[in-house]
Amino acid sequence: MKPAIREELFRRFQEKSPNPETELEYSSTYTLLVAVVLSAQATDIGVNKATGPLFAVADTPEQIVALGEAKVRDYIKTIGLYRNKAKNVIALSQQLISQHGGEVPRDREALEALPGVGRKTANVVLNVAFGEDTMAVDTHIFRLSNRLGLAPGKTPLEVELKLLKRIPKPYMQHAHHWLILHGRYICKARKPECPSCYVADLCSFKGKTTAETAPKPKAKPKTKAKAKPKAGS
Repeated sequence: MKPAIREELFRRFQEKSPNPETELEYSSTYTLLVAVVLSAQATDIGVNKATGPLFAVADTPEQIVALGEAKVRDYIKTIGLYRNKAKNVIALSQQLISQHGGEVPRDREALEALPGVGRKTANVVLNVAFGEDTMAVDTHIFRLSNRLGLAPGKTPLEVELKLLKRIPKPYMQHAHHWLILHGRYICKARKPECPSCYVADLCSFKGKTTAETAPKPKAKPKTKAKAKPKAGS
Protein backbone atom coordinates (compact mmCIF):
# COMPACT_ATOMS: atom_id res chain seq x y z
CA MET A 1 0.00 0.00 0.00
CA LYS A 2 1.43 3.33 -1.09
CA PRO A 3 1.94 6.18 1.42
CA ALA A 4 -0.80 8.32 -0.14
CA ILE A 5 -3.32 5.48 0.20
CA ARG A 6 -2.28 4.85 3.81
CA GLU A 7 -2.83 8.53 4.56
CA GLU A 8 -6.31 8.43 3.01
CA LEU A 9 -7.15 5.19 4.82
CA PHE A 10 -6.51 6.66 8.26
CA ARG A 11 -8.03 10.00 7.32
CA ARG A 12 -11.29 8.14 6.68
CA PHE A 13 -10.97 6.17 9.91
CA GLN A 14 -10.54 9.43 11.81
CA GLU A 15 -13.44 11.07 9.99
CA LYS A 16 -15.68 8.11 10.83
CA SER A 17 -14.63 7.90 14.48
CA PRO A 18 -12.54 10.85 15.77
CA ASN A 19 -12.04 9.47 19.28
CA PRO A 20 -12.28 5.67 19.34
CA GLU A 21 -12.05 3.88 22.67
CA THR A 22 -11.58 0.37 23.91
CA GLU A 23 -14.81 -1.55 24.48
CA LEU A 24 -13.45 -3.04 27.70
CA GLU A 25 -14.93 -1.38 30.78
CA TYR A 26 -12.45 -0.12 33.38
CA SER A 27 -12.05 2.64 35.95
CA SER A 28 -8.29 2.75 36.48
CA THR A 29 -5.04 1.63 34.92
CA TYR A 30 -5.10 -1.42 37.18
CA THR A 31 -8.62 -2.50 36.21
CA LEU A 32 -7.70 -1.93 32.56
CA LEU A 33 -4.71 -4.23 32.98
CA VAL A 34 -6.83 -6.94 34.59
CA ALA A 35 -9.52 -6.62 31.92
CA VAL A 36 -6.98 -6.94 29.11
CA VAL A 37 -5.40 -10.00 30.74
CA LEU A 38 -8.86 -11.58 31.01
CA SER A 39 -9.71 -10.72 27.39
CA ALA A 40 -7.25 -13.21 25.89
CA GLN A 41 -9.31 -15.67 23.82
CA ALA A 42 -12.50 -14.03 25.06
CA THR A 43 -14.84 -11.30 23.85
CA ASP A 44 -14.92 -7.82 25.37
CA ILE A 45 -18.64 -8.27 26.05
CA GLY A 46 -17.98 -11.49 27.97
CA VAL A 47 -15.16 -9.88 29.95
CA ASN A 48 -17.30 -6.86 30.86
CA LYS A 49 -20.07 -9.12 32.18
CA ALA A 50 -17.59 -10.77 34.52
CA THR A 51 -15.54 -7.76 35.59
CA GLY A 52 -18.55 -5.58 36.38
CA PRO A 53 -19.44 -7.55 39.52
CA LEU A 54 -15.75 -8.27 40.28
CA PHE A 55 -14.62 -4.65 40.18
CA ALA A 56 -17.65 -3.62 42.23
CA VAL A 57 -16.16 -5.49 45.21
CA ALA A 58 -12.43 -5.33 44.42
CA ASP A 59 -10.72 -2.87 42.07
CA THR A 60 -7.20 -2.48 43.52
CA PRO A 61 -4.32 -4.97 43.76
CA GLU A 62 -4.71 -5.08 47.53
CA GLN A 63 -8.43 -5.80 47.35
CA ILE A 64 -8.02 -8.49 44.70
CA VAL A 65 -5.32 -10.25 46.73
CA ALA A 66 -7.53 -10.05 49.83
CA LEU A 67 -10.42 -11.50 47.83
CA GLY A 68 -8.35 -14.59 47.04
CA GLU A 69 -7.94 -16.79 43.98
CA ALA A 70 -11.00 -18.95 44.62
CA LYS A 71 -13.39 -15.99 44.75
CA VAL A 72 -11.78 -14.30 41.76
CA ARG A 73 -12.23 -17.58 39.92
CA ASP A 74 -15.93 -17.61 40.80
CA TYR A 75 -16.41 -14.12 39.38
CA ILE A 76 -14.70 -14.89 36.06
CA LYS A 77 -15.75 -18.51 35.51
CA THR A 78 -17.79 -17.55 32.44
CA ILE A 79 -14.57 -16.52 30.67
CA GLY A 80 -12.38 -19.00 28.80
CA LEU A 81 -9.27 -20.27 30.64
CA TYR A 82 -10.67 -18.75 33.83
CA ARG A 83 -8.68 -20.93 36.22
CA ASN A 84 -5.31 -19.91 34.87
CA LYS A 85 -6.44 -16.31 34.47
CA ALA A 86 -7.56 -16.12 38.11
CA LYS A 87 -4.16 -17.41 39.17
CA ASN A 88 -2.43 -14.78 37.01
CA VAL A 89 -4.62 -11.93 38.28
CA ILE A 90 -3.70 -12.79 41.87
CA ALA A 91 -0.01 -13.21 41.01
CA LEU A 92 0.29 -9.98 39.01
CA SER A 93 -1.53 -8.10 41.79
CA GLN A 94 0.93 -9.44 44.36
CA GLN A 95 3.84 -8.43 42.13
CA LEU A 96 2.45 -4.93 41.67
CA ILE A 97 2.24 -4.56 45.44
CA SER A 98 5.70 -5.97 46.20
CA GLN A 99 7.63 -4.40 43.32
CA HIS A 100 5.71 -1.32 42.18
CA GLY A 101 3.96 0.08 45.23
CA GLY A 102 0.60 -1.15 43.97
CA GLU A 103 0.84 0.94 40.78
CA VAL A 104 0.91 -0.28 37.17
CA PRO A 105 4.34 0.57 35.73
CA ARG A 106 4.72 2.66 32.58
CA ASP A 107 7.45 0.44 31.28
CA ARG A 108 7.21 -2.35 28.73
CA GLU A 109 9.79 -4.62 30.34
CA ALA A 110 8.19 -4.28 33.78
CA LEU A 111 4.72 -4.91 32.35
CA GLU A 112 5.79 -8.01 30.45
CA ALA A 113 7.40 -9.35 33.64
CA LEU A 114 3.95 -9.52 35.25
CA PRO A 115 2.22 -12.93 35.23
CA GLY A 116 -0.20 -13.28 32.32
CA VAL A 117 1.06 -10.14 30.57
CA GLY A 118 2.58 -10.52 27.11
CA ARG A 119 3.58 -8.03 24.46
CA LYS A 120 0.04 -7.47 23.18
CA THR A 121 -1.35 -6.77 26.66
CA ALA A 122 1.55 -4.43 27.44
CA ASN A 123 0.92 -2.56 24.19
CA VAL A 124 -2.76 -2.06 25.03
CA VAL A 125 -1.98 -0.70 28.50
CA LEU A 126 0.77 1.59 27.22
CA ASN A 127 -1.53 2.93 24.51
CA VAL A 128 -4.83 3.26 26.36
CA ALA A 129 -3.63 4.19 29.85
CA PHE A 130 -0.45 6.11 29.06
CA GLY A 131 -1.12 7.45 25.57
CA GLU A 132 1.91 5.89 23.95
CA ASP A 133 2.08 5.14 20.23
CA THR A 134 2.00 1.36 20.42
CA MET A 135 0.30 -1.26 18.28
CA ALA A 136 -1.29 -4.30 19.90
CA VAL A 137 -1.76 -6.84 17.12
CA ASP A 138 -4.70 -9.13 17.82
CA THR A 139 -6.47 -11.40 15.33
CA HIS A 140 -8.47 -8.49 13.88
CA ILE A 141 -5.46 -6.28 13.25
CA PHE A 142 -3.43 -9.19 11.89
CA ARG A 143 -6.23 -10.02 9.45
CA LEU A 144 -6.78 -6.40 8.35
CA SER A 145 -3.09 -5.68 7.89
CA ASN A 146 -2.81 -8.58 5.47
CA ARG A 147 -6.15 -8.07 3.69
CA LEU A 148 -5.72 -4.35 3.15
CA GLY A 149 -2.13 -4.74 2.08
CA LEU A 150 -1.28 -2.25 4.83
CA ALA A 151 1.35 -4.34 6.58
CA PRO A 152 1.48 -7.94 5.31
CA GLY A 153 3.26 -10.34 7.63
CA LYS A 154 3.36 -13.95 8.80
CA THR A 155 3.56 -13.22 12.54
CA PRO A 156 1.95 -10.65 14.87
CA LEU A 157 5.36 -9.17 15.67
CA GLU A 158 6.23 -8.75 12.00
CA VAL A 159 2.91 -7.01 11.37
CA GLU A 160 3.34 -4.83 14.47
CA LEU A 161 6.77 -3.57 13.44
CA LYS A 162 5.58 -2.80 9.91
CA LEU A 163 2.53 -0.94 11.20
CA LEU A 164 4.66 1.22 13.48
CA LYS A 165 6.68 2.28 10.43
CA ARG A 166 3.81 2.67 7.96
CA ILE A 167 1.00 4.34 9.89
CA PRO A 168 1.27 8.13 9.51
CA LYS A 169 2.41 9.68 12.79
CA PRO A 170 -0.65 11.94 13.29
CA TYR A 171 -2.90 8.87 13.32
CA MET A 172 -0.75 6.53 15.40
CA GLN A 173 -2.41 7.19 18.76
CA HIS A 174 -5.82 5.84 17.71
CA ALA A 175 -4.76 3.45 14.92
CA HIS A 176 -4.96 0.43 17.21
CA HIS A 177 -8.65 1.01 17.97
CA TRP A 178 -9.64 1.96 14.43
CA LEU A 179 -8.24 -1.27 13.06
CA ILE A 180 -9.71 -3.46 15.80
CA LEU A 181 -13.20 -1.97 15.51
CA HIS A 182 -13.12 -2.13 11.72
CA GLY A 183 -12.15 -5.80 11.89
CA ARG A 184 -14.73 -6.56 14.55
CA TYR A 185 -17.73 -4.99 12.84
CA ILE A 186 -17.01 -4.64 9.12
CA CYS A 187 -13.99 -6.58 7.85
CA LYS A 188 -15.06 -9.78 9.60
CA ALA A 189 -13.09 -13.00 9.28
CA ARG A 190 -15.52 -15.21 7.37
CA LYS A 191 -17.85 -12.76 5.65
CA PRO A 192 -16.51 -9.22 5.44
CA GLU A 193 -19.18 -6.61 4.78
CA CYS A 194 -17.40 -5.05 1.80
CA PRO A 195 -20.47 -3.34 0.27
CA SER A 196 -20.85 -1.20 3.41
CA CYS A 197 -17.11 -0.67 3.93
CA TYR A 198 -16.02 2.96 3.62
CA VAL A 199 -12.42 2.03 2.73
CA ALA A 200 -13.19 -0.80 0.28
CA ASP A 201 -11.78 1.15 -2.67
CA LEU A 202 -8.42 1.39 -0.87
CA CYS A 203 -8.27 -2.31 -0.05
CA SER A 204 -6.30 -4.88 -2.06
CA PHE A 205 -8.26 -7.90 -0.74
CA LYS A 206 -9.13 -10.19 -3.65
CA GLY A 207 -11.99 -11.93 -1.89
CA LYS A 208 -14.28 -8.93 -1.51
CA THR A 209 -17.94 -9.72 -1.00
CA THR A 210 -20.67 -8.17 -3.15
CA ALA A 211 -24.18 -7.08 -2.30
CA GLU A 212 -25.32 -10.59 -3.27
CA THR A 213 -22.76 -12.45 -1.18
CA ALA A 214 -22.45 -10.13 1.79
CA PRO A 215 -24.15 -11.28 5.00
CA LYS A 216 -27.60 -9.85 5.49
CA PRO A 217 -28.26 -7.92 8.71
CA LYS A 218 -30.16 -9.95 11.26
CA ALA A 219 -33.79 -8.97 11.69
CA LYS A 220 -34.59 -7.55 15.08
CA PRO A 221 -36.93 -9.79 17.10
CA LYS A 222 -40.46 -8.50 17.30
CA THR A 223 -41.50 -7.29 20.72
CA LYS A 224 -44.97 -7.86 22.01
CA ALA A 225 -46.98 -4.74 22.69
CA LYS A 226 -47.50 -4.11 26.39
CA ALA A 227 -51.08 -4.48 27.54
CA LYS A 228 -52.67 -1.16 28.43
CA PRO A 229 -53.86 -0.86 32.02
CA LYS A 230 -57.61 -1.09 32.42
CA ALA A 231 -59.50 1.98 33.45
CA GLY A 232 -59.77 2.31 37.16
CA SER A 233 -56.85 -0.03 37.85
